[in-house]
Amino acid sequence: MVRPELADEAIRLGRLLVELLPVPEPEALGLLALMLLQDSRRAARTSAGGDLVLLADQDRSRWDRARIAEGAALLERAVASGQVGPYGLQAAIAAAHAEATTAGATDWARIVGLYDLLARAEPSPVVELNRAVAVAMRDGPASGLALVDAILARGQLDGYHLAHATRADLLRRLGRTDDALAAYRRALDLAREEPQRRFIEQRLDELARGRRR
Repeated sequence: MVRPELADEAIRLGRLLVELLPVPEPEALGLLALMLLQDSRRAARTSAGGDLVLLADQDRSRWDRARIAEGAALLERAVASGQVGPYGLQAAIAAAHAEATTAGATDWARIVGLYDLLARAEPSPVVELNRAVAVAMRDGPASGLALVDAILARGQLDGYHLAHATRADLLRRLGRTDDALAAYRRALDLAREEPQRRFIEQRLDELARGRRR
């Protein structure tokens, strides 16, 4: 799930790019900020056994605060230029997560607003899917599910396991156990990485045991 050497090299090259440009480029700053902010969660992304740990469940004391501070400072420079692009917007979303001291303190309204801007700057079904997750956290799972279903109804992301895993989680939160089980099974069929498969299998087992009670 995590390739530290690849992340470190990407950040090294990002720093080099920012240093070599004669004039600070907002998107170069935004890209480096994004990489630092995302990589700040490296140690908390997986358990000691290599299992996937969702953002909401991560031990935030293990986040790298130095990288968060560096990423936030770079983002501030990008924003000050007045020309924030897709990388800068993604960095701002990552910063909103990094600034929350707990999962419950996350400013989901702000994140939805940033996804609105990102969807206009760089529209894609994956951006829509991520926005749907944020809407679900702000407005409730039914609102998010309607958006995910609309994406899938257009024939987009049907082969993307995270779309079906997201749909399954929203159905689970709504108490629609049978539909959630079906969606998780579809996600499992599409998932390729072993930690992702173990996570989905765990969700399937939890739902199946809950239904038998």
